[in-house]
Amino acid sequence: MNDLPPITARSLSHISDWVFDLDNTLYPRECNLFAQIDLKITNYVMDVTQLEFVAARDLQKSYYRDFGTTLNGLMQQHEIDPDHFLKTVHAIDYSPVEAHPDLVAAIRALPGRKFILTNGDTGHARSVLSKLGGDDLFEHVHDIRAMTYVPKPHREAYDGFFALHGIDPTKAVMFDDLEKNLVVPHDVGMSTVQVVAGESYAHEQVEAWELGRAAGSHVHHVTDNLAQFLRKLP
Repeated sequence: MNDLPPITARSLSHISDWVFDLDNTLYPRECNLFAQIDLKITNYVMDVTQLEFVAARDLQKSYYRDFGTTLNGLMQQHEIDPDHFLKTVHAIDYSPVEAHPDLVAAIRALPGRKFILTNGDTGHARSVLSKLGGDDLFEHVHDIRAMTYVPKPHREAYDGFFALHGIDPTKAVMFDDLEKNLVVPHDVGMSTVQVVAGESYAHEQVEAWELGRAAGSHVHHVTDNLAQFLRKLP
């Protein structure tokens, strides 16, 4: 897949700060790593609410959609301990994430600073980066704790990140798999890239809206191969 037609695509030659989501962005959705987390979240919701699996899953997805993360919904509606939640749902097998030297080299070659902005936590991010082979790629991992648990796509998540690192949004680009997480970046002047799964990808744990490919003006580029996209930049 190529990026959007040139009439809507923005050049990235002016970028000095490169901001990447983590899950389903720096590793392909097809490896189904997040599916492990997703199932653990369902089990967590079951424990908190005493709902059966199907009802708990419906609630989980509604919180994910409406609050930005299931964690945010659980904190607001059930006052759970976020540290306990994060420790529980990230106790997973990271072996599905394979080393990706092409992606690591492409990110390393980018001019300027590189950051991760994730609704996950730093420990999870470091585990993924270790598997990819890019432990030292990023200047900082700005995680859900640094966001004070207010996640993307809420404006506060981005504003705190910009302020902490002195980022001028007009000279930055955001890569994310969820198009809704690119609305605020577009609104504040960032360039945006949606990283999507291949068109044939399907999984029983993934709802259609999670795989949606944006048609709106807030997404400037779309790719299903991040390493290739970055290598093609001037």
